[in-house]
Amino acid sequence: MVEKIGAALVVGGGIAGVQAALDLANSGVRVYLLERAPAIGGKMAQLDKTFPTNDCAMCIVSPKLVEAGRHLNIEIITNAELIGLEGGAGHFKATVRRHPRYVDMSKCTSCNDCTEVCPIFLPNEFNEGLDQRRAIYRPYPQAVPNTFLVTKRGTSPCKSTCPAETSAQGYIALIQAGRYKEALDVVKEYNPFPASVGRVCNHPCEEKCNRGKLDTPVSICALKRFAADWVYDHREELDKEVRLPAGQAGSSELGVRSDKDREPERPKAKIAIIGAGPAGLSCAHQLSRMGYQVTIFEALPVAGGMMRVGIPSYRLPRDVLQREINEIIHHPNVELKLNTPIRNINSLFDAGYSAIFLAMGAHEAQKLGIPGEDALGVHHGVPFLQGVSLAERFGITEGLDDRFIIAFGIPIAPRVGERTVVVGGGNVAIDAA
Repeated sequence: MVEKIGAALVVGGGIAGVQAALDLANSGVRVYLLERAPAIGGKMAQLDKTFPTNDCAMCIVSPKLVEAGRHLNIEIITNAELIGLEGGAGHFKATVRRHPRYVDMSKCTSCNDCTEVCPIFLPNEFNEGLDQRRAIYRPYPQAVPNTFLVTKRGTSPCKSTCPAETSAQGYIALIQAGRYKEALDVVKEYNPFPASVGRVCNHPCEEKCNRGKLDTPVSICALKRFAADWVYDHREELDKEVRLPAGQAGSSELGVRSDKDREPERPKAKIAIIGAGPAGLSCAHQLSRMGYQVTIFEALPVAGGMMRVGIPSYRLPRDVLQREINEIIHHPNVELKLNTPIRNINSLFDAGYSAIFLAMGAHEAQKLGIPGEDALGVHHGVPFLQGVSLAERFGITEGLDDRFIIAFGIPIAPRVGERTVVVGGGNVAIDAA
């Protein structure tokens, strides 16, 4: 005779599995009810009538679902599957793979507010694809457990290809729904320069866009730029929008919290960032939102790094870049120190900084490795563009000696002849030309 150990696993949460679980639980056996779907009930929950009594299917199954959900001897495991079973009768060992719901079941109140703001529509499996549901959903109103979950099919190719891993599919869906401010908030979770990057990015995401297999890829980069420009152009009316009172979740009827809506945090440790280029400013953006006190040290007289001194203004307008830089450096937790090269890192620790982020950048040009490339009158692309940008910044229109001025470690206003040869055909060469 096999010794009773008091626990049973019921695989399958249809009406048969639910009834078996109830019978076992009422006999004093601890029951684990395992169901692959997000809710128990099986196919019977989808039926209109039962056979042969012609009773309402939901009226028959609902009391049993509620009883199973409330029974102290039943633990319901949904969105999971049995992948292994070892041992023998009375001593089985089950291996279960549980898929994430992406919703905290202990906090979900089934209020249905999340579906009101979700921009993604998918076929409704419960209704056999006859209508659509949102990406965040519950199978049906009487579902047990009565909590929502998110349909997530791995990482999209556009996101996995993006160097910043931006959720392109997310902000594109919001743009499609006309929710441009929310779309921009999604971009800024990953990248604080949407308007700038939207103008100069080489958009590798579009090369992997699945839409390209059908016709042409989605213009992801242009959409990002559009959202950033639209929000800036409508900033005054957006600032006038009525926001929810303090203490309520969310920031507006659109459902995405912005930095202004975040509760203020107590100041944390001081962090030093060396370099005010894209990496340094992005680091400051993230750390300041987390409550850290950030100081950025920059050797040049301008912030922005290669975006500011490496990309010409015809490709990246200075006012567009500067307004995005200002959004970062005007945060109360951020301090920017220009013309401040750092010679000794230990001095920063001595000054009370708990950590240091190095973001100096390479600022190096690719050389040909041929004789004469360092001769008088030969300029490499990167320092040439830097010199032109700084000359533009300080109002220098032409070279002040036979070759160039040296200031801030970069040649300013390089002098070129009337006939100039540009070697190369990439972005740097085109910008220099």
